[in-house]
Amino acid sequence: MPKTKKEFITLLSKRMNADEETTKQWVDAFTDSLIDIFKTGEGVTIEGLGGFYLGKRSDGIAFKFNPSQKIRYYLGWSSTFKEKRD
Repeated sequence: MPKTKKEFITLLSKRMNADEETTKQWVDAFTDSLIDIFKTGEGVTIEGLGGFYLGKRSDGIAFKFNPSQKIRYYLGWSSTFKEKRD
């Protein structure tokens, strides 16, 4: 079952050592910024996460996500990612 926005914010706030309201503001700003980019017809690539873009189709537009090599690696997919060792 997917995490809810609230569950994600709780998880992220702990990782960031921040309160949940501040974290919610960051998540909302991130989401709104992505929407602003998509409205222009452009995509965005976030290193370590992947690329989000719109693909033109004969029947409209498709939203697409291309996961980063790091995500591919941790999911067991074909990847060129090399885990850093200390």
